[in-house]
Amino acid sequence: MNDYVLYQLSPGDLDRFQHLMTMFGDAFGEPNTYTGARPGGDYVRRLLGSDTFIALAAVAGEEIVGGLAAYELPKFEQERSEIYIYDLAVAESHRRRGIATALIEKLAGIAVERGAWVIFVQADEGDEVPIALYSKLGERENVLHFDIAVK
Repeated sequence: MNDYVLYQLSPGDLDRFQHLMTMFGDAFGEPNTYTGARPGGDYVRRLLGSDTFIALAAVAGEEIVGGLAAYELPKFEQERSEIYIYDLAVAESHRRRGIATALIEKLAGIAVERGAWVIFVQADEGDEVPIALYSKLGERENVLHFDIAVK
């Protein structure tokens, strides 16, 4: 039996979204990235209401214990889309309980509903825990990632 419930956040979930951001910052050890310049309520409502952003939260009691942020990317070469997992984290005190897998499985159900053909995610070299999880759930591709500065 799970001690958490999964939610897909909607425009009315501003408080839950803020707690999700705090959890991401704590889980990644980057609190300033996720809480230092929080977006305003109107921005968050638009984001959560958009057709291209998906936010999922695992909630135990009143606490956000895991979360996932993903984007649906409409493709141009065929009438289909892909889902990109941008962030996935579980609070340290709740790891190794299947929460990350459950979040990905919930996202997979959303992907089916939306007609997406694949979910993809990146992992950093040497980050063995997520690499093991993603290897269990999908096929590994070795690719290079480049950040191009916008001036």
